[in-house]
Amino acid sequence: MSRMPLSRLSRLKVTMTVGLCVGLGGMHAARAQYVGQVSTIVLDARTGAVLSQQDPDLRRYPASLTKLMTLYLTFKAVRTGQVTLDQDMPVSVHAASMEPSKLGLRPGSTLTVEQAVLALVTKSANDAACALGEFLGGGDETRFAAMMTREAGRLGMYDTVFRNASGLPNPEQMTSARDLAVLARHLIVDYGEYYHYFAVPGFYFHGHEVPNHDPMLGAYPGADGLKTGYTGEAGHNLVTSAVRDNVRLIGVVMGAKSNSRRNATMTALLDSSFQAEGVAPVARPAMRPLLLARAGGGTVVARHGSTHNVRLASARLNPVQPDEVAEAPTIPAGYARIRRGHGTVAHIHPTAVRAHVHLVGMGHVAHATHTHAKARS
Repeated sequence: MSRMPLSRLSRLKVTMTVGLCVGLGGMHAARAQYVGQVSTIVLDARTGAVLSQQDPDLRRYPASLTKLMTLYLTFKAVRTGQVTLDQDMPVSVHAASMEPSKLGLRPGSTLTVEQAVLALVTKSANDAACALGEFLGGGDETRFAAMMTREAGRLGMYDTVFRNASGLPNPEQMTSARDLAVLARHLIVDYGEYYHYFAVPGFYFHGHEVPNHDPMLGAYPGADGLKTGYTGEAGHNLVTSAVRDNVRLIGVVMGAKSNSRRNATMTALLDSSFQAEGVAPVARPAMRPLLLARAGGGTVVARHGSTHNVRLASARLNPVQPDEVAEAPTIPAGYARIRRGHGTVAHIHPTAVRAHVHLVGMGHVAHATHTHAKARS
């Protein structure tokens, strides 16, 4: 029997290895994390132009930045009338079993779509994300993850594969800084009427305060969202959008060694990019609308000070688990006073919600009040 030459055997092994990796949806690439190597990118939200980048196409683990796609598909489902914000969702045993960060949802309980959205943008709750994924995926989180991956392809996120709705570790779940910048831009442009959720500083449920983990809110001038993320394998990740003088930027930092380095990197990138766009530095944080939630049914709008709206949305859950990310800004004292009934509260029609949002769209600037009906949105 003739023996295969070593050179031909080596080429065959390489071919089989490459084919296996491609067939497994890029699993090898997903495991090739770049420890200590940070990936960054900054986009102009209006034009999509890249203003700054460093290794933005390295495939990395998204961690809780995964929830940006979960939210994108949620907003899409609300917009098209497939679900409503006040619709109850069941909590399965699988969803309740998710690792922290979590709300501590109990199997057999329910939460509304809006409560899940609030839980994702504040506490980055994995149990709420899973429940939302199961609900939108027809009872199957894996099916929803496939929907997420298809949507990523449609948006041009070609380095992205999703395997769950939360971002909990999975060796096949991967993305890149560039892809996340694309996703953040689509969230802002495609579903601007829901973008105000990302500015929520915290919400109450079951009498407990659930603060927002995003350290850029209230600390960086003009910052009004989007999301933090961390796992040991992924490092410290952050996607931020900020707007000044009708210029909106989107920044992504992935793989930082600590929260402080991640935040400092994002601050420096946004500062230099605003300067490149001709925007003068700002001495103090710009005021922004605040979206909060409280226990009990119904939506309430309250005025904080003389010019700034605070929106309160319902919440009935019970958070007791540790936070995923270190930063946890406290809810402003002004809201605590409103929560206890010492502020001026004006009730509005229960099927309509108004939020003051500053957006920069595709080719235009809009600074307007967006209205959406909760019944259909």
